Formats: sequence, structure tokens, C-alpha cells
Amino acid sequence: MLTLFHHPKTRSTRFIFLLEELGVAYTVRRVEIRKRDGAGAVDALNPHPHGKVPALDDDGVVVFESSAIALYLTDRFPERGLGPTVTDPDRGAYLSWLAYYSGVVEPAFVSKFMNVAVPRGTAGWVAVEEVMPVLIDRLARGPYLLGERFSAADILYGTTFAMFAQSPLLAKSPVIDAYAERVVARPAFQRAQARDERA
Repeated sequence: MLTLFHHPKTRSTRFIFLLEELGVAYTVRRVEIRKRDGAGAVDALNPHPHGKVPALDDDGVVVFESSAIALYLTDRFPERGLGPTVTDPDRGAYLSWLAYYSGVVEPAFVSKFMNVAVPRGTAGWVAVEEVMPVLIDRLARGPYLLGERFSAADILYGTTFAMFAQSPLLAKSPVIDAYAERVVARPAFQRAQARDERA
């Protein structure tokens, strides 16, 4: 049985979305987490090494970090078509977008949010102002990151853009706004929101 370690209204909600898209059996285990205001604590039941969410347990196989969980689940259930398989021509782009999300996009967004200058040189990430044109260019050429094909990568990006839709941190983009709306309009997202509220 798949168990998602979850705290409501966090990044782990998007994995309820992914699990709903996959249409597989799973359970949600709510755990406590440390919050920005200093409240909360690391939950001893959470297998994530830093007490964060999401984390996933698949009958004793523990996976943590968003891109890793997305890849694990789409490889685990290839017949669901939410991630290109190893021999699929889209596999390289899929892996690249997953890695770009965790290695470049999230650090850029967090740096902007915290008003921290992005280091120059060999650092793996760049400023938000350099990230957004790359994503706008890609999404202007197709409804999803893999063109016509919706994938788990879109769950990571689309939910992030939906979350930041009203934020002054990002310059407004009709391409990004339309993309986020497409992603969160999916029935699985609506089911995930309802389940998140009950968690």
C-alpha cells in the first residue's frame, strides 16, 4: 500500500493530486511539521530525514523530495501514462523538467521570496527573472511541458504557478496563467483539494 505523509496546504497536496490522477489505492497519513512562524515540530512518524513533507512509503520503500516522488510513482505505474518510460523519446525532456524544477525553479522562487541574492558562478540555480522566460517559451509552444502530453511534471509546475498566481513576486504572464488554470482545472486536482481539506 502506498502511504503519503502529508500536512494540509503544503507541497504534499500535489501528490494527492498525482495519486488521484494515477487512480491507484493509497492512504494519507497526516504528520505535523515545523512552520515558518516557529510553531510545530518534527513528527517522529514521518520518514523524511528533515521532518518535511511530502514523503512516500511504498510497502517499506521510502521516497522523499518532490521530483523523486513524481518519478518514482510514474515509473511504478507506467501504464497510467503520466511519465514517459525509459525508451520513450520524451523521457529526456521529462527527466530534465523534473530536475529543473527541484534544482533551479524552487531555489529561484525561494530566493526571490526571501529576498536573497542568487550567487553567481557555479551555483546550480539562477534568478527568477532568468527562469521565467525559459518556461514561458516552452509553454507557449504547447499546452504542457511535453507539448500535448500532460505529465507528473505539470503537476509540480502547474500547482506552483497556481499558488503564486496573485503573488507580486512573479511578473504576470498570460501563458503561465493559462497553463496553471489548465492544470488545476483537472478533476483529479479537485478531488485532491477535497481530500486535503479532510486530512
